[in-house]
Amino acid sequence: MKFFSGLFVGLLLTAGAGAAIAAAMGTAVVLTPDSLKWVPGTGPAKGSTAATLLGDPNKSGNAIIRVDMPDGYTNQPHYHSHPEFITVLKGTLLFGIGDTIDKAKAKTLPAGSFVMVPTGVHHWSMAQGDTIEQVSGEGPLTNIPVKHNAM
Repeated sequence: MKFFSGLFVGLLLTAGAGAAIAAAMGTAVVLTPDSLKWVPGTGPAKGSTAATLLGDPNKSGNAIIRVDMPDGYTNQPHYHSHPEFITVLKGTLLFGIGDTIDKAKAKTLPAGSFVMVPTGVHHWSMAQGDTIEQVSGEGPLTNIPVKHNAM
């Protein structure tokens, strides 16, 4: 399953195309907050928006995106096929390890916090207040849902 279940593919490609071309040409990539192209999430990502800063999150190679999440937005338990690097830029992110959401065991990460999630580690996150995280890693950036066995 591709990052955000492949729901942003075309829009993220468009948003990051200029930065990817500039990087490939050996020129500096300079982005200001007002130059980012934010696209709305759909499906499991509905309610969030994302902007690609560098690369293509759906292909091999380095990619950097920003995700803006409203208060209460929850990224359900999932894991990744490559290490994930998260920096909280704004707001507060609750971050937990495991297959179920347990806010009592979550780490509270204010703006400026950093998380490195190794390959295959099951985790989840939740926004407290309007929260923006910057996510980077080796593409494709996957978001593989944890499947719960029915009893």
